[in-house]
Amino acid sequence: MPDLEEMARVAVDCGYRIHRELGPGLLESVYETVLAADLVRNGLVVERQKPISIKFDGMEFTDAFRVDLLVENQLIIELKSVEVLSKVHGKQLLTYLRLCQQPLGLLINFGCATYKEGIRRVVNDHTDFASSRLRVNQNQESNQ
Repeated sequence: MPDLEEMARVAVDCGYRIHRELGPGLLESVYETVLAADLVRNGLVVERQKPISIKFDGMEFTDAFRVDLLVENQLIIELKSVEVLSKVHGKQLLTYLRLCQQPLGLLINFGCATYKEGIRRVVNDHTDFASSRLRVNQNQESNQ
């Protein structure tokens, strides 16, 4: 199984190339399809629209939500195609990470004019990762 940081790097690179070649403005589903295929072409196992079950207060909810892309059963990628990301998008991914007990996710917005504006790295309260200006963690989210 590839290293989580290496998977994230490959995903960021693939997303950059897709944004550069296809540009902003397509439907989210188009970017999801192309990014998933590109990640597979790079040797990664990718599940699209992966249903996730959760437990709450002694109850279990089957297929409570779906993550856009789940890479190697470790990296959650949430895709958007909007002009501007809002704080709720980062919070959504952070909640997905918590519920799935995963340490790292990428929020990629293909709707921005530049790729750099649209990518965020979201970390679920883990300190094993190198510092990154793309990082959103639990403490930052609760202060916003």
